[in-house]
Amino acid sequence: VQLQAYGGGLVQAGGSLRLSCAASGGTVRRLVMGWFRQAPQKEREFVAAITKDIGRKYYADSVKGRFTISRDNAENTVYLQMNGLKPDDTAVYYCVADRSWGTRSTQPGAYDYWGQGTQVTVSS
Repeated sequence: VQLQAYGGGLVQAGGSLRLSCAASGGTVRRLVMGWFRQAPQKEREFVAAITKDIGRKYYADSVKGRFTISRDNAENTVYLQMNGLKPDDTAVYYCVADRSWGTRSTQPGAYDYWGQGTQVTVSS
């Protein structure tokens, strides 16, 4: 599975961005798809995920109510709509995929497939 993430950029605090993750070599409906982020000098952290088939959604507490993960099966793409952005959201955002959801699925090591990362910078 190859993942191509894009849509990052520079935005002012309170603004919005939508990240996209196009998948090839796999079907997003049959994969757990998610997003992680890594800020400078910080560990990589879970942001959001959507499970395969029924599409149950999970979010980190820090983004609940502001970010929305969604899936377009026809486009084989997953999106992360980010509203109410804060400077603390500044990070490189990575799209991830795996075959199944489990107890470790909020940990980076649970995912076999990673995209290249897209930079999100939120200015105050």
